Amino acid sequence: MIHWAGRIEKELEKVLQHVTGTQQMRSIYNEKKSQFEIKKNNPKDLVERVARDISKLLNSKRKALEKLAKEAEQLQKEHVWQDGMEDGEEETPIETTTSLELEFVDDPNFKNKVNYSSSAVQIPTDIYKGSPVILNELNWTQALERVFIENRREDSSLRWQVFGSATGVTRYYPATPWRAPNKIDLYDVRRRPWYIQGASSPKDMVIIVDVSGSVSGLTLKLMKTSVVEMLDTLSDDDYVNVARFNEKADAVVPCFRTLVQANVRNKKIFKEAVTHMQAKGTTDYKSGFTFAFEQLLNESSAPRANCNKMIMMFTDGGEDRAQEIFEKYNWPNKTVRVFTFSVGQHNYDVTPLQWIACANKGYYFEIPSIGAIRINTQEYLDVLGRPMVLAGPKAKQVLWTNVYQDALGLGLVITGTMPVFNLTADTMSSQNQLILGVMGVDIAINEIKKKTPTYRLGANGYTFAIDPNGYVLLHPNLRPKVGPAPVTLDFLDAELEDSNKEEIRRKMIDGNSGQRKIKTLIKSVDEASHQYLRFNHDPKYLGLVLPTYSENHIKANLSDQILQLSLSFSLSYCNDLELSNNNTEFLLNFIALMEKVTPDSKQCDNLLLHNLILDTGIIRQLVDKVWKNKDLNTYGFLAVFAATDGGVTRVFPNKAAETWEEDPEPFNASYYRRSLDNKGYIFRAPYRTVRDELLNQENDTIGILVSTAVEITIGGKTIKPAVVGVKLDLEAWTDKFKILASNHTDNRQGSNTCGPNRGCEMDCEANSDDLLCYLIDDGGFLIMSNQKDDWNKVGMFFSDVDPYLMHALYNNSFYNRKQSFDYQSVCERMPNSEAGAAPRGVFVPTIADFVNLAWWTSAAVDADGIDSKERSCVMIQTQYYLSNLSSSYNILQDCGNSLMKLLSLCRLIHAKRINNTNLLFVVAEKMPCNTCEIERLQYPDVEENPCEEMAVARYRKGPSTCFDNNIAENTSDCGRGHSFRPSLSTLLLIQLLLLYPAVSPHIHSLLH
Repeated sequence: MIHWAGRIEKELEKVLQHVTGTQQMRSIYNEKKSQFEIKKNNPKDLVERVARDISKLLNSKRKALEKLAKEAEQLQKEHVWQDGMEDGEEETPIETTTSLELEFVDDPNFKNKVNYSSSAVQIPTDIYKGSPVILNELNWTQALERVFIENRREDSSLRWQVFGSATGVTRYYPATPWRAPNKIDLYDVRRRPWYIQGASSPKDMVIIVDVSGSVSGLTLKLMKTSVVEMLDTLSDDDYVNVARFNEKADAVVPCFRTLVQANVRNKKIFKEAVTHMQAKGTTDYKSGFTFAFEQLLNESSAPRANCNKMIMMFTDGGEDRAQEIFEKYNWPNKTVRVFTFSVGQHNYDVTPLQWIACANKGYYFEIPSIGAIRINTQEYLDVLGRPMVLAGPKAKQVLWTNVYQDALGLGLVITGTMPVFNLTADTMSSQNQLILGVMGVDIAINEIKKKTPTYRLGANGYTFAIDPNGYVLLHPNLRPKVGPAPVTLDFLDAELEDSNKEEIRRKMIDGNSGQRKIKTLIKSVDEASHQYLRFNHDPKYLGLVLPTYSENHIKANLSDQILQLSLSFSLSYCNDLELSNNNTEFLLNFIALMEKVTPDSKQCDNLLLHNLILDTGIIRQLVDKVWKNKDLNTYGFLAVFAATDGGVTRVFPNKAAETWEEDPEPFNASYYRRSLDNKGYIFRAPYRTVRDELLNQENDTIGILVSTAVEITIGGKTIKPAVVGVKLDLEAWTDKFKILASNHTDNRQGSNTCGPNRGCEMDCEANSDDLLCYLIDDGGFLIMSNQKDDWNKVGMFFSDVDPYLMHALYNNSFYNRKQSFDYQSVCERMPNSEAGAAPRGVFVPTIADFVNLAWWTSAAVDADGIDSKERSCVMIQTQYYLSNLSSSYNILQDCGNSLMKLLSLCRLIHAKRINNTNLLFVVAEKMPCNTCEIERLQYPDVEENPCEEMAVARYRKGPSTCFDNNIAENTSDCGRGHSFRPSLSTLLLIQLLLLYPAVSPHIHSLLH
């Protein structure tokens, strides 16, 4: 077996080096060394330069925000309120995109059709557009258009400028046709992450839900929906816990024993738990409030916001005021606000609930129907905004959000926010304490990426940025796949976590600068230098990762000579160069631009363009000197290729280039990045799972990609400027593999078949019925097999090919594995738990619902508003990688059954690394038993059990300022209950009318 492995190694080395021209490419670089120099990268200088550029970008947006907020406050102060204004009197200022005939033009910067002369407004469907409040809001915000246009004139790189009003109105610039996220437009700016963050200081919230026996049916459903909506008003700076109570109180998620961060993942866990709450027992407010106060006021070491402590109680009503609890925990300082919510249609006295809220600086709300949920679960933000408004200029701070998907199609963005205060005098006090809304300015993540010198860092070098929560706003692994929710990807989840990265993350959050060289697990073991720094004046922290082989980079020194290009590339070489997926069109655009400017023009990136020209010449020589002289079919190759740091990818012959499926940008291609990170030849088969359809062997040719980095040393400096490789024809090389792993030579005259009971040694060719021979890559995927039936399994995880053999390799440490969480996964949407053969309960809307437009819209969305069949989820990822074993091993595997051991029903397994590759050569006898019980190793991701692995909360720092208390606050406005209560006869009549269509089929069937 060792002899076979040696033959495979020699054949691969000889053929691959001969055909790819690796040595010749090194020689070409040496010949052209007068045309370039190798420059050393200084990580500290690089990260400081990037930090300066990004800070400059953020500061320009900060100025626009400050101007907008100041102007908005002044415009509202000067606005004369018009009580008599009715819908129709302000035909011009209302929804600009529909009331006026505007011409829209495509703007690639916005990925949308826009009009720069106007702004537009959006109002949620469940808000009455004709109310005086809304009409006055539309009237005075119309004047913001002038400021929007001035800002854009001063800074053409500005993207969306948005004012989100506390009334629910959104005015945005430039105007673009609004795209509703659902069939019914329930988009409400007050529930967007940027608005929530800008409207109040961080929150520590405990939600307590009455689940006593009196809460049942519709009331319980209303409570569950209300809690879900309340959770959506929290952001990553907030902390929360949810408890249910009757005679006793307990957390709805048992493993959340303290307040937890209100990130997307934790809120999903809460929502799932809330849907399973059941009503029973008697009501005891004291149990619920005691639980909440102890959660908020205990001296736990668990992290929290330490600002705006509050309790949200949802109940159907009761007589108790729980005064002794407030005396014990909250009076006289009233450090915890209490908000009470009376839910459902009932005749209970609501005075105790009003008293509880008013006595604890909170607010009382009523939720009689589903239409009242959205508005009443978000208006508490107005109360929390009071101390911020009273703080005045101190609270006028620009905050930057986490990354999220822009609602208007801009892609991943961060938003700078600033609160807008009401400066008009209050009739009851000298100062108004209402927040008008939040001003926001977007920055596309792609704009920030442009500030990083990717070409100098190499394919595996990168910059990343994190916020005080440790979440990334910039990272190559930040790739959310679904939904508009904020992307809360922690730095330690974007990477593979280890102690070194934990320390780097902590130091960055603390605002320390530094540099460390660490050995870390990525896709392979490699060394990288980590440099980190804080942005000036902004709570974001920048880091830079530089592999050792990227410590130097090539800088071409060329004349103005432009070579003819016939290659694939997509780097951004010149500002005015129009990119195209069609290579011919791209080249025509490139040549047309070069006729107008020189490579040294300020419109072009000189380093990129000169390196492109240098690489073009080098690869052209490689083609002429090596590739054109080879008959690839003779060697069993489908194609040969080369890619460079300069952005060039060349595939030969041209016919193979037409079916090339790899990313034409080398830095984005996995084979390129893996080759740089590893020594020798990297084999990769097309990835496949057991679900994939079998290939038709008559029509499809499977190609195995093999690549290796070209390493050169000039003047004592070593770099990897290119990767070369081939695409193997699987069928041709499988035949060659069997010959190399046999007891015969290529020029043999015959074949002697050995069997298990004969005296000669079996081999992989003649004895394929009895002997299994595999080549498996470093990730545990099948590359090649001597079994005809396995050809359709090439590219599959080996445990799906031979679970017993993979288990033996893992147990004997040939493979190690690393598990991590993927917070950006997509899963199939779970079927509705209420769906089934049994009759479904009939929901009959109340009269309050019937006359409320919001009920119709909410019900419609609840029924069919979710079009997507996918949902975001958290998955456990398992990555396998080869251990450091380099010698050969023999393993005796049995079925673990004493009877089978006695009968010698076991098999011998041989395994050896193929030197200078990422392959493991495995030879094993066929399994004598097919009923062995063995764990099947999992490679595909599996969904996480949220309470199975509750890690210790990670280090974070919330915002440095908190506005949660002001002695000047007027707390007399604390809510007074009011609801529409129709006469009993009217209510019964309409309920029967609504119920009739649902029950008539059953009545009809009974009568017949």
